[in-house]
Amino acid sequence: MAAQDFNVAIVGAGIGGLALAIGLSHRNVPFTLYESAPAFSAVGAGVGLGPNALNAMDMIDSRFRDMYMSIATGNLKPEKKHVMMEAMRMEAGLGQGEDWWGQGGWGAEYFERTGAHRKDLLDIMTSFISKDAVRFNKRVKTMNQGQGSVMLTFEDGKVARHAAVIGTDGVKGLTRRIVLGDRYPDCIDAKYTGKFVYRAIVPMDDAKDILGDLATDAKMYMSKGANLSTYPISEGRELNVVAFKRDPQLWTSPDTTCEVSREDMMNDFAAVNPDPRLMKLLDWAKPTRWGIFHHLNTPTYYNSLVCMLGDVAHAGGPHQGAGAGQCLEDALILSRVLGKLNESIPARTLSTPSPQRTQTIEAAFQAYDEVRRPRAQKQVSTSQACGEIYNLMDPGIGNDIVRCVENLNQRFAWIWLHDLAADVRTVEARFEDLAETAGVATGSVGKQETLSARL
Repeated sequence: MAAQDFNVAIVGAGIGGLALAIGLSHRNVPFTLYESAPAFSAVGAGVGLGPNALNAMDMIDSRFRDMYMSIATGNLKPEKKHVMMEAMRMEAGLGQGEDWWGQGGWGAEYFERTGAHRKDLLDIMTSFISKDAVRFNKRVKTMNQGQGSVMLTFEDGKVARHAAVIGTDGVKGLTRRIVLGDRYPDCIDAKYTGKFVYRAIVPMDDAKDILGDLATDAKMYMSKGANLSTYPISEGRELNVVAFKRDPQLWTSPDTTCEVSREDMMNDFAAVNPDPRLMKLLDWAKPTRWGIFHHLNTPTYYNSLVCMLGDVAHAGGPHQGAGAGQCLEDALILSRVLGKLNESIPARTLSTPSPQRTQTIEAAFQAYDEVRRPRAQKQVSTSQACGEIYNLMDPGIGNDIVRCVENLNQRFAWIWLHDLAADVRTVEARFEDLAETAGVATGSVGKQETLSARL
């Protein structure tokens, strides 16, 4: 068991930060979770999780998946259980009468459609975490590494020192500047993808009045200038709606959101001749543009004792429904490697700042980076390409809905079927190799203490 003054800071209490906290709790790794808001809160509306994300939940905490499934909502028609989404046209008429109508679905037999209100998911996650480990109203102003630890200075003037820091502070989080600033300054800022979205949650009874049976199951309405996705949440009581708009302009707001008039919101879609039923759904939308930003190039996820997890490391578009799942995968792998560190490194090595402790933590972060970064970055780039399909602008597919669906039916297997158990074995073994190379022995406690004394 590691000494109590070995404590890891988690900065940010979104899905990634909470999942990491749950994983570290199971591995007996001491942590403190800092959140800038006065309480746990959800940003956004609906969230969807694929088979890989559900597996990550299982491996983080055996209760997690079952609790999520108790609040998750699939397609409401039983025969659509394994359908991720169905293609429709966004233009007036929705494509009804075309040869592909009724055959536009994509998914897999091993895939089960689930979606949830983000708040419901976060409520489950926060129930696993000790309140004693959480600090609210703590916005980090600076992070400074030195003397074998990291000092956090908060906007309220308070200071905290930790053995290591994991930033889960979002697409424009401070952690990215700390990790990349000295070595890769050109990679710090998230790049605008040229798209923004409007979000709405529509009562299902109203959605059915507007769309009829089309409201009961997940749909992707496609056009060249925009697309709109819908899927049921809240046990079928509500419909989550996300309307995407291509934007040739630069994003000028300093924030990731921008308030506009309701007239501007409706005019954003006028050029694609949208079906009036789809625009009626936006009656429930607040006229706020949510810019979509991504990190196509992230050369490393860590810098000595500071590490990134989730959107701050690999923000991407939501087009593959995989962003939350990638956060959960990050949390699984990082909690397991830090758990391995905690159980296999001598307490005396971890108890106080030292070169050995720094090298050990760096070994854990390097192993995590090697396992997670290639896969997470692939999700970023392929999500961007998937968005082009939804806009009927893929150079090899274009406006052909049948070929779009063929591509989408082949597109997700590498995400959904990934062997996370193999990743866990790899990251733990890689950590041991890196730690021993650095001169920090791992193994049984007795062996650890003896070798540590020699150091």
